[in-house]
Amino acid sequence: MAERKQHASGLRAGWLALWAMFTCAAWCNAQTSKVWNPDNGDGTFKNPVLYADYSDPDVVRVGEDFYLVASSFDAVPGLPILHSRDLVHWEIVAHGFARQLPEDRYKVTQHGNGVWAPAIRYHDGKFYIFYPDPDLGIYVITATSITGPWSEPHQVKAAKGWIDPCPLWDDDGNAYLVNALAGTRAGAKAVIVVNRMAADGSRLLDDGAIIIDGHPQDPTIEGPKIYKRHGYYYVFAPAGGVPTGWQVIYRAKNIYGPYERRVVLAQGSTPTNGPHQGAWVDTPSGEDWFLHFQDQGPYGRVVHLEPMRWQDDWPVMGVHQNAEGVGEPVLTYRKPALKADSRAYNPLDSDEFAGTAIGPQWQWQANPEPNWALPFPARGVLRMVNVYQPTANPNLWETPNLLLQKFPARSFKVTTKLAPHLAYAGEQTGLVVMGLDYSALILRKTDAGLALVQSTRLKAAASKVAEESAPVRVAEGDLYLRATVDDAAQVRFAYSSDGTHFEPVGRAFHASKGQWIGAKIGLFATGEKTGGEVGYTDFDWFRFER
Repeated sequence: MAERKQHASGLRAGWLALWAMFTCAAWCNAQTSKVWNPDNGDGTFKNPVLYADYSDPDVVRVGEDFYLVASSFDAVPGLPILHSRDLVHWEIVAHGFARQLPEDRYKVTQHGNGVWAPAIRYHDGKFYIFYPDPDLGIYVITATSITGPWSEPHQVKAAKGWIDPCPLWDDDGNAYLVNALAGTRAGAKAVIVVNRMAADGSRLLDDGAIIIDGHPQDPTIEGPKIYKRHGYYYVFAPAGGVPTGWQVIYRAKNIYGPYERRVVLAQGSTPTNGPHQGAWVDTPSGEDWFLHFQDQGPYGRVVHLEPMRWQDDWPVMGVHQNAEGVGEPVLTYRKPALKADSRAYNPLDSDEFAGTAIGPQWQWQANPEPNWALPFPARGVLRMVNVYQPTANPNLWETPNLLLQKFPARSFKVTTKLAPHLAYAGEQTGLVVMGLDYSALILRKTDAGLALVQSTRLKAAASKVAEESAPVRVAEGDLYLRATVDDAAQVRFAYSSDGTHFEPVGRAFHASKGQWIGAKIGLFATGEKTGGEVGYTDFDWFRFER
């Protein structure tokens, strides 16, 4: 037993070291994206400020810095943490954990499970992130620095279907945690529950009580964020469902109610459907802003920034308020009145693979094994090993060792340069667009040599057979693979042997959303050999362009 504990401790230490390199890579290498920048350059911004799948965003300000956390579901590392100085530009600076617990559960793909909507707060010199695993309960992690190290997840509440937690430390010394219920797991939904909580956030002190019932005005109310201002308790929450809902505010003088209700933001005449859950944040100068997500299908749940102000102790959001005070989301607006940052930055997307750690824009489909991929900084490449899979041409929906990242814009072109060293027939590597349907440009080793095919699975979770294009024979040596995504999410694959002249492979594929997420794009390497040395591919770079 002692030996197992020592081994587990060593593994945790190793992953913490890798995690520290993730955070350094993020903080020290800010990037201006070539495919999406929300800053119009004239003192205004355009929405979405994050044209990527940062679902269920929550935001906190500490001094002059803003920090955003989002859902990550089964992707690892999990709980992405972004930083901003102006609420318009954002960069990835950390993840809440390097591996998802429990280990046995998340060593295989768990599409749609894992980390649902989290909340981030800063209290008494410490950062707290509360998050739910909808099948297991509510967890908390803490850190004194936003870049960690973050504590190992601690279960605050064991309960199936308890989701979307948010803490409040009251001015009288009491602490509370609010949450919603997932009907698919809990057997109840459209209510908000509050529990008394220990001051250190480690446990709940009672069994909870309902404070808000969304039936029938606010069906599917969820994602509550609780605040206190001018003696009122405020619960900000989305209702009506992800693609068609609205933002509602409840307020009361007592945390247990009774609560008054007001709808404050809805789609109206704009193209911003939803608009779904988010967070209120103020600035050092006293401005108020609201960040929320919008579901754009294959592009994911992208993040919008809305102006906000207070009137008669009610939030007023967006523009063009109707007679009932319901505002509409903005498409463009003046930037927040904040100090200009000397850097221009957006979340990392392109990767030259020149560092000593895998970049923070990348996530695996399950907890990774140490040999799946390793940076090779002296050569400036990422080496991906052809990991054994039990079937030839495996279903990539179920394959853990996919290294993926979010779609970073409405339309883009991504090209990767690779040097394949495939050793045995059946080994394959390539570029994949992953969702409920997926398509991949696969380089495969056959008895006759190397061949490129487009391999597509519709309804991948249930698909037994992939549809493949006619193979294209290619020579040994460097290869360039490309995916072009248009503004209707149509994907076309191509390849080149010189990086200049590209030939199409296969046919157009319509990218699809994943389970509660947008489509992702990335790399993989699989094989059929179980023992001894296998083949590998060195990826030189991965570049997004218009």
